[in-house]
Amino acid sequence: MKNNKKFILNSIIFILLIALTFYILLKDQNPMTILEIIMSANLKYVLIGIICMFIYIALEAVNMGRTLKKLNEKSTFLRNYKYALIGFFFSAVTPAASGGQPMQIYYMHKDGIAVSNSTLALLLNLTSMQISTIGIAFVSLIFNYQYLNNLLIILFIVGITLNISALVLLIIGIFSKRLSKWLINVTLKILKFFKVKNIETKKEKFEAELKNYQDGAIYIKNNKMLMVKIVLTTIIQFLIYYSTTYWTYRSLGFSEYNIFKIISMQSILFATVSGIPSPGAVGVTEGAFTEIFRAVYPANIMSTAVLLNRGINFYLFVLFSGIATIINHVKCNKKIPEIKSVEN
Repeated sequence: MKNNKKFILNSIIFILLIALTFYILLKDQNPMTILEIIMSANLKYVLIGIICMFIYIALEAVNMGRTLKKLNEKSTFLRNYKYALIGFFFSAVTPAASGGQPMQIYYMHKDGIAVSNSTLALLLNLTSMQISTIGIAFVSLIFNYQYLNNLLIILFIVGITLNISALVLLIIGIFSKRLSKWLINVTLKILKFFKVKNIETKKEKFEAELKNYQDGAIYIKNNKMLMVKIVLTTIIQFLIYYSTTYWTYRSLGFSEYNIFKIISMQSILFATVSGIPSPGAVGVTEGAFTEIFRAVYPANIMSTAVLLNRGINFYLFVLFSGIATIINHVKCNKKIPEIKSVEN
Protein backbone atom coordinates (compact mmCIF):
# COMPACT_ATOMS: atom_id res chain seq x y z
CA MET A 1 0.00 0.00 0.00
CA LYS A 2 2.89 2.35 0.83
CA ASN A 3 4.55 1.70 -2.55
CA ASN A 4 1.20 2.10 -4.28
CA LYS A 5 0.69 5.52 -2.68
CA LYS A 6 4.26 6.51 -3.58
CA PHE A 7 3.75 5.59 -7.24
CA ILE A 8 0.46 7.50 -7.35
CA LEU A 9 2.15 10.52 -5.74
CA ASN A 10 5.00 10.39 -8.29
CA SER A 11 2.47 10.18 -11.13
CA ILE A 12 0.54 13.18 -9.78
CA ILE A 13 3.77 15.19 -9.45
CA PHE A 14 4.73 14.18 -13.01
CA ILE A 15 1.35 15.31 -14.41
CA LEU A 16 1.44 18.57 -12.43
CA LEU A 17 4.95 19.32 -13.73
CA ILE A 18 3.75 18.75 -17.29
CA ALA A 19 0.73 21.00 -16.72
CA LEU A 20 2.91 23.74 -15.19
CA THR A 21 5.42 23.46 -18.04
CA PHE A 22 2.72 23.78 -20.68
CA TYR A 23 1.23 26.75 -18.84
CA ILE A 24 4.58 28.57 -18.76
CA LEU A 25 5.22 27.83 -22.43
CA LEU A 26 1.75 28.85 -23.57
CA LYS A 27 0.77 31.69 -21.22
CA ASP A 28 2.05 34.42 -23.58
CA GLN A 29 1.35 32.51 -26.78
CA ASN A 30 -1.67 31.86 -28.97
CA PRO A 31 -2.27 28.09 -28.65
CA MET A 32 -4.02 28.01 -32.03
CA THR A 33 -1.01 29.60 -33.72
CA ILE A 34 1.29 27.01 -32.13
CA LEU A 35 -1.04 24.22 -33.22
CA GLU A 36 -1.10 25.57 -36.78
CA ILE A 37 2.72 25.65 -36.91
CA ILE A 38 2.96 22.09 -35.57
CA MET A 39 0.34 20.90 -38.07
CA SER A 40 2.30 22.54 -40.89
CA ALA A 41 5.58 20.90 -39.83
CA ASN A 42 7.25 18.70 -42.44
CA LEU A 43 5.89 15.25 -41.64
CA LYS A 44 8.89 13.54 -43.24
CA TYR A 45 11.29 14.96 -40.66
CA VAL A 46 8.87 14.34 -37.79
CA LEU A 47 8.70 10.66 -38.79
CA ILE A 48 12.50 10.46 -39.02
CA GLY A 49 12.67 11.81 -35.46
CA ILE A 50 10.18 9.22 -34.24
CA ILE A 51 12.09 6.43 -36.03
CA CYS A 52 15.28 7.63 -34.32
CA MET A 53 13.57 7.16 -30.96
CA PHE A 54 12.61 3.59 -31.86
CA ILE A 55 16.24 2.96 -32.86
CA TYR A 56 17.40 4.52 -29.58
CA ILE A 57 15.30 2.00 -27.63
CA ALA A 58 16.45 -0.81 -29.95
CA LEU A 59 20.15 -0.14 -29.30
CA GLU A 60 19.55 -0.31 -25.56
CA ALA A 61 17.90 -3.68 -26.15
CA VAL A 62 20.93 -4.79 -28.20
CA ASN A 63 23.30 -3.90 -25.35
CA MET A 64 21.10 -5.63 -22.81
CA GLY A 65 20.91 -8.79 -24.90
CA ARG A 66 24.66 -8.75 -25.54
CA THR A 67 25.43 -8.94 -21.81
CA LEU A 68 22.69 -11.47 -21.03
CA LYS A 69 23.99 -13.73 -23.79
CA LYS A 70 27.52 -13.60 -22.35
CA LEU A 71 26.03 -14.62 -19.00
CA ASN A 72 24.30 -17.61 -20.65
CA GLU A 73 20.80 -16.15 -20.38
CA LYS A 74 18.31 -16.80 -23.18
CA SER A 75 16.43 -13.64 -24.10
CA THR A 76 15.09 -12.58 -27.49
CA PHE A 77 15.47 -9.12 -29.02
CA LEU A 78 11.73 -8.45 -28.60
CA ARG A 79 11.93 -9.27 -24.90
CA ASN A 80 14.94 -7.00 -24.50
CA TYR A 81 13.07 -4.25 -26.36
CA LYS A 82 10.21 -4.72 -23.93
CA TYR A 83 12.59 -4.36 -20.96
CA ALA A 84 14.03 -1.17 -22.51
CA LEU A 85 10.54 0.32 -22.88
CA ILE A 86 9.67 -0.58 -19.29
CA GLY A 87 12.86 1.12 -18.12
CA PHE A 88 12.08 4.22 -20.19
CA PHE A 89 8.59 4.53 -18.71
CA PHE A 90 9.47 4.06 -15.04
CA SER A 91 12.58 6.23 -15.36
CA ALA A 92 10.38 9.00 -16.78
CA VAL A 93 7.76 8.96 -14.02
CA THR A 94 10.01 8.51 -10.97
CA PRO A 95 12.38 11.04 -9.36
CA ALA A 96 15.98 10.80 -10.62
CA ALA A 97 14.88 7.90 -12.87
CA SER A 98 15.02 5.70 -9.77
CA GLY A 99 12.26 3.30 -10.82
CA GLY A 100 13.62 2.17 -14.18
CA GLN A 101 16.18 -0.49 -13.26
CA PRO A 102 14.26 -2.11 -10.36
CA MET A 103 11.18 -2.56 -12.57
CA GLN A 104 13.31 -4.01 -15.36
CA ILE A 105 14.80 -6.49 -12.88
CA TYR A 106 11.28 -7.42 -11.76
CA TYR A 107 9.99 -8.14 -15.27
CA MET A 108 13.19 -9.96 -16.28
CA HIS A 109 12.68 -12.13 -13.22
CA LYS A 110 9.12 -12.81 -14.35
CA ASP A 111 10.60 -14.11 -17.62
CA GLY A 112 13.01 -16.42 -15.79
CA ILE A 113 16.21 -14.35 -15.99
CA ALA A 114 18.45 -14.68 -12.94
CA VAL A 115 18.34 -11.56 -10.76
CA SER A 116 22.13 -11.53 -10.48
CA ASN A 117 22.53 -11.45 -14.27
CA SER A 118 19.79 -8.89 -14.95
CA THR A 119 21.28 -6.63 -12.28
CA LEU A 120 24.74 -6.88 -13.80
CA ALA A 121 23.45 -6.28 -17.34
CA LEU A 122 21.56 -3.16 -16.27
CA LEU A 123 24.51 -1.78 -14.29
CA LEU A 124 26.76 -2.18 -17.34
CA ASN A 125 24.17 -0.40 -19.51
CA LEU A 126 23.83 2.41 -17.00
CA THR A 127 27.60 2.78 -16.73
CA SER A 128 27.99 3.04 -20.52
CA MET A 129 25.21 5.65 -20.60
CA GLN A 130 27.01 7.79 -18.05
CA ILE A 131 30.30 7.47 -19.97
CA SER A 132 28.57 8.48 -23.21
CA THR A 133 26.64 11.38 -21.66
CA ILE A 134 29.75 12.86 -20.04
CA GLY A 135 32.11 12.22 -22.95
CA ILE A 136 29.89 13.62 -25.70
CA ALA A 137 28.95 16.65 -23.56
CA PHE A 138 32.57 17.61 -22.84
CA VAL A 139 33.51 17.40 -26.53
CA SER A 140 30.41 19.41 -27.48
CA LEU A 141 31.11 22.09 -24.89
CA ILE A 142 34.31 23.06 -26.69
CA PHE A 143 32.28 24.21 -29.69
CA ASN A 144 29.19 25.55 -27.91
CA TYR A 145 30.24 27.25 -24.66
CA GLN A 146 29.10 30.61 -26.04
CA TYR A 147 25.46 29.47 -25.91
CA LEU A 148 25.53 29.02 -22.12
CA ASN A 149 24.61 31.89 -19.83
CA ASN A 150 25.72 32.03 -16.20
CA LEU A 151 22.75 30.02 -14.93
CA LEU A 152 23.24 27.32 -17.56
CA ILE A 153 26.95 27.12 -16.75
CA ILE A 154 26.08 26.49 -13.11
CA LEU A 155 23.47 23.88 -14.08
CA PHE A 156 25.93 22.23 -16.47
CA ILE A 157 28.58 21.98 -13.74
CA VAL A 158 26.01 20.54 -11.33
CA GLY A 159 24.71 18.10 -13.96
CA ILE A 160 28.17 16.90 -14.97
CA THR A 161 29.23 16.58 -11.33
CA LEU A 162 26.19 14.43 -10.57
CA ASN A 163 26.80 12.29 -13.64
CA ILE A 164 30.48 11.80 -12.81
CA SER A 165 29.58 10.91 -9.21
CA ALA A 166 27.03 8.38 -10.48
CA LEU A 167 29.61 6.93 -12.88
CA VAL A 168 32.19 6.45 -10.12
CA LEU A 169 29.60 4.79 -7.87
CA LEU A 170 28.49 2.52 -10.72
CA ILE A 171 32.03 1.40 -11.53
CA ILE A 172 32.57 0.60 -7.86
CA GLY A 173 29.11 -0.93 -7.57
CA ILE A 174 29.53 -3.36 -10.47
CA PHE A 175 32.04 -5.22 -8.36
CA SER A 176 30.33 -4.53 -5.02
CA LYS A 177 28.11 -6.97 -3.18
CA ARG A 178 26.64 -4.12 -1.17
CA LEU A 179 25.08 -2.36 -4.17
CA SER A 180 23.75 -5.55 -5.70
CA LYS A 181 22.22 -6.46 -2.35
CA TRP A 182 20.54 -3.05 -2.24
CA LEU A 183 19.06 -3.57 -5.72
CA ILE A 184 17.77 -6.98 -4.66
CA ASN A 185 16.10 -5.43 -1.59
CA VAL A 186 14.41 -2.86 -3.85
CA THR A 187 13.22 -5.70 -6.09
CA LEU A 188 11.78 -7.51 -3.07
CA LYS A 189 9.82 -4.39 -2.15
CA ILE A 190 8.42 -4.35 -5.67
CA LEU A 191 7.40 -8.00 -5.32
CA LYS A 192 5.58 -7.07 -2.11
CA PHE A 193 3.88 -4.22 -3.98
CA PHE A 194 2.51 -6.76 -6.47
CA LYS A 195 1.45 -8.99 -3.53
CA VAL A 196 3.70 -11.87 -4.57
CA LYS A 197 3.58 -14.78 -2.14
CA ASN A 198 6.48 -16.45 -0.27
CA ILE A 199 8.61 -13.30 -0.16
CA GLU A 200 10.93 -14.68 2.53
CA THR A 201 11.65 -17.79 0.47
CA LYS A 202 12.41 -15.67 -2.55
CA LYS A 203 14.61 -13.42 -0.42
CA GLU A 204 16.79 -16.40 0.48
CA LYS A 205 17.07 -17.36 -3.18
CA PHE A 206 17.87 -13.78 -4.18
CA GLU A 207 20.63 -13.58 -1.58
CA ALA A 208 22.05 -16.84 -2.89
CA GLU A 209 22.27 -15.08 -6.26
CA LEU A 210 24.84 -12.63 -4.87
CA LYS A 211 27.50 -15.29 -5.38
CA ASN A 212 26.47 -15.66 -9.01
CA TYR A 213 26.51 -11.86 -9.37
CA GLN A 214 30.11 -11.69 -8.17
CA ASP A 215 31.10 -14.51 -10.51
CA GLY A 216 29.46 -12.66 -13.39
CA ALA A 217 31.23 -9.40 -12.48
CA ILE A 218 34.59 -11.17 -12.52
CA TYR A 219 33.72 -12.71 -15.90
CA ILE A 220 32.88 -9.28 -17.33
CA LYS A 221 36.09 -7.79 -15.88
CA ASN A 222 38.08 -10.45 -17.72
CA ASN A 223 36.22 -9.77 -20.99
CA LYS A 224 36.92 -6.09 -21.52
CA MET A 225 35.91 -6.15 -25.21
CA LEU A 226 32.31 -6.64 -24.13
CA MET A 227 32.34 -3.31 -22.29
CA VAL A 228 34.06 -1.63 -25.26
CA LYS A 229 31.27 -2.85 -27.58
CA ILE A 230 28.59 -1.71 -25.13
CA VAL A 231 30.10 1.79 -24.82
CA LEU A 232 30.51 2.20 -28.59
CA THR A 233 26.91 1.10 -29.15
CA THR A 234 25.71 3.51 -26.45
CA ILE A 235 27.58 6.42 -28.03
CA ILE A 236 25.80 5.71 -31.33
CA GLN A 237 22.54 5.31 -29.38
CA PHE A 238 22.86 8.75 -27.79
CA LEU A 239 23.93 10.47 -31.00
CA ILE A 240 20.77 9.09 -32.63
CA TYR A 241 18.72 10.25 -29.63
CA TYR A 242 20.24 13.75 -29.80
CA SER A 243 19.57 13.88 -33.56
CA THR A 244 15.80 14.02 -32.90
CA THR A 245 16.32 17.69 -32.05
CA TYR A 246 17.83 18.25 -35.51
CA TRP A 247 14.87 16.57 -37.21
CA THR A 248 12.52 18.79 -35.20
CA TYR A 249 14.55 21.78 -36.38
CA ARG A 250 14.28 20.70 -40.03
CA SER A 251 10.56 19.88 -39.72
CA LEU A 252 9.88 23.51 -38.80
CA GLY A 253 11.54 24.67 -42.04
CA PHE A 254 15.00 25.68 -40.74
CA SER A 255 18.34 24.60 -42.23
CA GLU A 256 20.97 27.19 -41.23
CA TYR A 257 22.64 24.88 -38.66
CA ASN A 258 23.93 21.43 -39.63
CA ILE A 259 23.15 18.19 -37.81
CA PHE A 260 26.47 18.11 -35.93
CA LYS A 261 25.84 21.56 -34.44
CA ILE A 262 22.33 20.70 -33.26
CA ILE A 263 23.42 17.32 -31.88
CA SER A 264 26.26 18.91 -29.93
CA MET A 265 23.94 21.54 -28.44
CA GLN A 266 21.38 18.88 -27.48
CA SER A 267 24.11 16.80 -25.81
CA ILE A 268 24.97 19.75 -23.56
CA LEU A 269 21.29 20.19 -22.77
CA PHE A 270 20.93 16.52 -21.83
CA ALA A 271 24.05 16.51 -19.62
CA THR A 272 22.81 19.67 -17.91
CA VAL A 273 19.36 18.35 -16.97
CA SER A 274 19.94 14.59 -16.65
CA GLY A 275 21.00 14.89 -13.03
CA ILE A 276 17.89 16.86 -12.00
CA PRO A 277 15.87 14.67 -9.58
CA SER A 278 12.41 15.69 -10.83
CA PRO A 279 10.47 13.01 -12.81
CA GLY A 280 11.66 13.12 -16.42
CA ALA A 281 13.39 16.45 -15.67
CA VAL A 282 10.06 17.95 -16.78
CA GLY A 283 10.07 21.74 -16.74
CA VAL A 284 13.83 22.03 -16.34
CA THR A 285 14.48 20.47 -19.75
CA GLU A 286 12.03 22.79 -21.49
CA GLY A 287 13.51 25.83 -19.75
CA ALA A 288 17.09 24.86 -20.57
CA PHE A 289 16.11 24.15 -24.19
CA THR A 290 14.73 27.67 -24.49
CA GLU A 291 18.00 29.16 -23.26
CA ILE A 292 20.45 26.97 -25.19
CA PHE A 293 18.57 27.17 -28.50
CA ARG A 294 17.77 30.88 -28.21
CA ALA A 295 20.16 31.63 -31.08
CA VAL A 296 18.75 28.82 -33.23
CA TYR A 297 15.01 29.60 -33.19
CA PRO A 298 13.20 32.93 -33.57
CA ALA A 299 11.41 33.97 -30.37
CA ASN A 300 7.96 33.48 -31.90
CA ILE A 301 8.76 29.85 -32.80
CA MET A 302 10.53 28.82 -29.58
CA SER A 303 7.48 27.49 -27.69
CA THR A 304 6.46 25.45 -30.73
CA ALA A 305 9.98 24.04 -31.08
CA VAL A 306 10.09 23.06 -27.41
CA LEU A 307 6.70 21.33 -27.52
CA LEU A 308 7.38 19.49 -30.78
CA ASN A 309 10.88 18.41 -29.77
CA ARG A 310 9.82 17.10 -26.35
CA GLY A 311 6.75 15.58 -27.91
CA ILE A 312 8.92 13.47 -30.21
CA ASN A 313 11.75 12.47 -27.87
CA PHE A 314 9.88 12.24 -24.55
CA TYR A 315 6.09 12.61 -24.21
CA LEU A 316 5.20 10.36 -27.15
CA PHE A 317 7.46 7.60 -25.85
CA VAL A 318 6.27 7.96 -22.27
CA LEU A 319 2.81 7.23 -23.68
CA PHE A 320 4.02 4.41 -25.93
CA SER A 321 6.21 2.77 -23.26
CA GLY A 322 3.41 3.17 -20.70
CA ILE A 323 0.98 1.30 -22.93
CA ALA A 324 3.60 -1.40 -23.59
CA THR A 325 4.21 -1.74 -19.84
CA ILE A 326 0.50 -2.13 -19.07
CA ILE A 327 0.04 -4.73 -21.82
CA ASN A 328 3.08 -6.65 -20.61
CA HIS A 329 1.88 -6.58 -17.01
CA VAL A 330 -1.53 -7.91 -17.98
CA LYS A 331 0.05 -10.73 -20.00
CA CYS A 332 2.54 -11.71 -17.31
CA ASN A 333 1.86 -15.02 -15.62
CA LYS A 334 0.85 -14.73 -12.00
CA LYS A 335 3.33 -17.38 -11.01
CA ILE A 336 6.92 -16.15 -10.90
CA PRO A 337 9.39 -18.79 -12.14
CA GLU A 338 12.07 -20.19 -9.93
CA ILE A 339 15.27 -18.19 -9.74
CA LYS A 340 18.00 -20.02 -11.59
CA SER A 341 21.73 -19.91 -11.21
CA VAL A 342 24.02 -19.25 -14.14
CA GLU A 343 27.22 -21.02 -14.80
CA ASN A 344 29.78 -18.91 -16.63
